[in-house]
Amino acid sequence: MTYVVTDNCIRCKFMDCVEVCPVDCFYEGENMLVINPSECIDCGVCEPECPAEAILPDTENGLESWIELNAKYSAEWPNITVKGDAPADAEDMKGIEDKLEKFFSPEPGQGS
Repeated sequence: MTYVVTDNCIRCKFMDCVEVCPVDCFYEGENMLVINPSECIDCGVCEPECPAEAILPDTENGLESWIELNAKYSAEWPNITVKGDAPADAEDMKGIEDKLEKFFSPEPGQGS
């Protein structure tokens, strides 16, 4: 089992999860984070830290595309280990549906 970041993170990107991860398995895109499934140790400490409820265990149904997205972009985006600033409109973006189609950017973030 591993944890995956889902579309609730897109344009929210609060990054509370980054600082609690004991193995630094988060990677930063322009407007979301992903978890490297090969590095995640399944500890689960990140899940309750996410204000957007974007982190889920991969055992939940319907997450196959998110597992693939996390694996793909964790290989392309820079590692992030320090919490940065959330986007100015992060609170407004919480709960918006279909964010992958509307707002996802494949561009990398800054990393740390």
